[in-house]
Amino acid sequence: MSTIKAEEDLTTGGILEKFAAEKNIQFFLISFVDLLGVLRSKMVPASAIKKVANSGPGFAGYAVHFHMTTADPDVFAIPDPSSVIQLPWKKEVAWVASDLYVNGELLKQSPRQVLKDQIKKAADKGYTMKTGVECEFFLIKRDRAFASGIKAAEAYDTAPKPCYRQGSLFKQFDVIAKLVEYMEEMGWKPYQADHEDGKCQFEINWEYDDCLATADKHTFFKFMVKTIAEQYGLQATFMPKPFRSQTGNGCHCHVSLWTVDEPQAVNLFLDSTDEMGLSGLAYQFLAGILQNAKAFSALYNPSVNSYKRLDGQNTSSGSSWAPPSYISYSGNNRTHMVRIPDKGRYEVRRPDGATNPYLLQAALLASGLSGIKKELICPPRCDWNSEKSGPPEGMKLDSLPENLLDALREFEQSEDAKEALGTDFVNSYNEVQMQQWKSYSSFISAWELENTLDC
Repeated sequence: MSTIKAEEDLTTGGILEKFAAEKNIQFFLISFVDLLGVLRSKMVPASAIKKVANSGPGFAGYAVHFHMTTADPDVFAIPDPSSVIQLPWKKEVAWVASDLYVNGELLKQSPRQVLKDQIKKAADKGYTMKTGVECEFFLIKRDRAFASGIKAAEAYDTAPKPCYRQGSLFKQFDVIAKLVEYMEEMGWKPYQADHEDGKCQFEINWEYDDCLATADKHTFFKFMVKTIAEQYGLQATFMPKPFRSQTGNGCHCHVSLWTVDEPQAVNLFLDSTDEMGLSGLAYQFLAGILQNAKAFSALYNPSVNSYKRLDGQNTSSGSSWAPPSYISYSGNNRTHMVRIPDKGRYEVRRPDGATNPYLLQAALLASGLSGIKKELICPPRCDWNSEKSGPPEGMKLDSLPENLLDALREFEQSEDAKEALGTDFVNSYNEVQMQQWKSYSSFISAWELENTLDC
């Protein structure tokens, strides 16, 4: 009998076929997100995964939110085996993120590819960005008795300051505990979960990772939260501002830059001799984030509703917990766009629950690399309470866009955005988003009928 072993099939299809055999997978969800962050997929039986994965299932780009027409050729999704996840709640199914191709060429407007392009630029300089996201969400129910058609999942979650309340957390214990259990099973290392400042609003934190892995997990997390909520007869929403009087859903992102030499990577943001524990490189990176904040608001806050979270109005708890529109940073002060909660990292507080997981990371990395390249100097730190007052006398701060249209105009006109992300991507993103803006602008709201019908 021959003792020669067949060579292992290291093609994408071969790797996934082996994964299916080891994990008893029957179906794969080959997935991607479009420019508006909508998760798309095709289901492929494990029996066909070897053949399908190597060529990629085909999609019509015009059928999703890409800047394409019905005349454009198919988009093919080549799965990335490094991202594959066995669904903890349906173990015969696996989810896998994919990279998109048209006519054999990478689709440059694909959000995952936009991020991967930035990662390569960073790697060429010896850098890798590590991030952690704080994804806030509401658990709600549909109810036609309410004008909005929705209500908080728990009718008695009515405390004026519900944040961290143990009783409020325990009312949805089964949902939150199940999510944490699944995250542990997937190896994400979740370390805390809490009730946030809105009625039936929650947050679950897991360990930071390389920014591509964080974006993949962020994408899967939203899918998982929505799915598990449905199993309990609820709906989960990451909408930035679903309730007028409640705190909105943020997606704060913690950022640090490291060397690429794993497993002995070094945090390049850390400098214990600095007052805030940040290196000169960290301040250059931060200066880039601040300088590009106007343009990249279109990516951090990509929906019409985003700007209702950022309007500065107080909520029933007394605070919106969203930074005002100043381009500023602070120490451990939550009233500014960026805060420095600890040595060696900072938290960007502008992004919200509607942000595209990949474009959020791409915007941060592109901004930071620009700051390093240009050796930008960070402006002075701002330590006043910006919820209570404007800048101190003599301090001038620029402001961020206050609606989606202004943000899109800033993004479209930004030479830095075009240089970093590519003119084709900027134009494609703006074209798709302007369709959303025009749709919103043509809608006659209840407010308009109530306040201007008799004009």
